[in-house]
Amino acid sequence: MDFNMKKLASDAGIFFTRAVQFTEEKFGQAEKTELDAHFENLLARADSTKNWTEKILRQTEVLLQPNPSARVEEFLYEKLDRKVPSRVTNGELLAQYMAEAASELGPTTPYGKTLIKVSEAEKRLGAAERDFIHTASVSFLTPLRNFLEGDWKTISKERRLLQNRRLDLDACKARLKRAKAAEAKATTVPDFQETRPRNYILSASASALWNDEVDKAEQELRVAQTEFDRQAEVTRLLLEGISSTHVNHLRCLHEFVKSQTTYYAQCYRHMLDLQKQLGSSQGAIFPGTFVGTTEPASPPLSSTSPTTTAATMPVVPSVASLAPPGEASLCLEEVAPPASGTRKARVLYDYEAADSSELALLADELITVYSLPGMDPDWLIGERGNKKGKVPVTYLELLS
Repeated sequence: MDFNMKKLASDAGIFFTRAVQFTEEKFGQAEKTELDAHFENLLARADSTKNWTEKILRQTEVLLQPNPSARVEEFLYEKLDRKVPSRVTNGELLAQYMAEAASELGPTTPYGKTLIKVSEAEKRLGAAERDFIHTASVSFLTPLRNFLEGDWKTISKERRLLQNRRLDLDACKARLKRAKAAEAKATTVPDFQETRPRNYILSASASALWNDEVDKAEQELRVAQTEFDRQAEVTRLLLEGISSTHVNHLRCLHEFVKSQTTYYAQCYRHMLDLQKQLGSSQGAIFPGTFVGTTEPASPPLSSTSPTTTAATMPVVPSVASLAPPGEASLCLEEVAPPASGTRKARVLYDYEAADSSELALLADELITVYSLPGMDPDWLIGERGNKKGKVPVTYLELLS
């Protein structure tokens, strides 16, 4: 108990000394040991990394789970080291409602059949979303969280220790400065008179006392300087490790983009299959009507990845519905290319011919294209070897 009390008193004295030094620095009454420029840059880089990692982490969580209540619930489960219960996605819940509606309204009616088809597609979309959330959480969110909860806490702890060592060092410098000033004063201005030998003895004793105080302050300063240098080196090594953190986060970011690309590609394939099913069923329900007769949106820019390029194929109307009167019955085999006006074109997306008058296309292949008088401007005649047919302009990149 006596030892603990002594340690407590010692810690309190150290804390009080640091508090005094810190306060005097804030008021400009004490000198502060400055770190070198490289060290300051490392500190600023680490702080910036931590701040942006927190923002990216929070916003990614919002992207994956927009419901704030669900995010709070998941956070509590993680803090309690309990498994987060499986949650139904919005797509799966919509699929469930549509299936129940079809069962109640009549699964054999046209509306009921369509509800069943759409519910199956929504269910697949919900499953794809669930896989994407899981993959993104494991490959992207978890490494960011590990950095904030592991590496950054270690860096923060060592920075606090470095701050304390600096305060101790500056306090020792201030103590040595005061001791030397008092020693110089006692030596140059002795407080005695020649007729008073008692004062001379007292002044000599004071000078010797200040000499001892200077020696003690110099010894404490050497110890404080050694501890500060050691702690500064430890902190520097941790701060330089931020470069490795950036490399790790870069790899995780690539994984996140890969999982997001896979997710959207799956969603597009599911919706494309659904649109084809609805198109065939609508043609049987409403004869003479073609699904997709509205003007299609411009396709996105070509991707560098063949897999994602094929997944971004836009849906275009049938050439039979867009051709001017008399053009659909035109025999393409009898049409000769013009003497001038032919151009080479690169195919941006895979395209499946809707009928015999169209030419099927494969992404990245080169074909010869030209236009005929009276043709719809959204279509061209394409030739590949001995095959010929109409091709949509939106699928092509015209070359010189």
